[in-house]
Amino acid sequence: MPALSTEAAGTRHRLARIATEVLAPWVWVLGLPLIVAWKVTGYHLGETVLWGLIVGVTGSLIPMAVIVRGARQGKWDSHHVTDRAGRLVPFAVCIGSLAAGFVTLIAGGAPHEMIALAAAELVCLVAALAITFGFKFKISMHAMVAAGAGVMLIRVYGPWLALVLLGVGWVCWSRVELGDHTRAEVTAGMTAGVVLGGGVYLLLETVLT
Repeated sequence: MPALSTEAAGTRHRLARIATEVLAPWVWVLGLPLIVAWKVTGYHLGETVLWGLIVGVTGSLIPMAVIVRGARQGKWDSHHVTDRAGRLVPFAVCIGSLAAGFVTLIAGGAPHEMIALAAAELVCLVAALAITFGFKFKISMHAMVAAGAGVMLIRVYGPWLALVLLGVGWVCWSRVELGDHTRAEVTAGMTAGVVLGGGVYLLLETVLT
């Protein structure tokens, strides 16, 4: 029985680690704009790549490159920056980079859905920064980004894409299972993702139409 219990614990840990990596915020922020752009541009490949990558590169790849480099230099604990105190620079880089992408979308006449998406991501980042350092509460970015992305995908593609919520639940579970977040931190992240990420997207998508 002890061996079985150890094996089961090992399996749970592996599943949690997989979810944490493959459904990390940078993955959602890179993939989501491309998926949304594909639909809102009328399945136009060139425009999908253009608008999707503006958000994906400025919101995901550039910040992640800075974060990974910093982690390798020992500036923070890992590329997930699980230590609350070490999140200031990563947040600042993410906000600054994505803000540049947001301005580019507006100047370039991007579809209103893409502008709404970038704005929603910016609101989430600013809120997470305020919560993390203002209230000294390590809100889960994995949960926030995944939940917000889920709302946006359902809005763009319809209720059948509610299947994506299985992935949201999986990654939220993984953060608690790995001990990187408490249930309260994950719940707060999910709530903020739905209300701020999803809510701002739905509001701006309507207003900008």
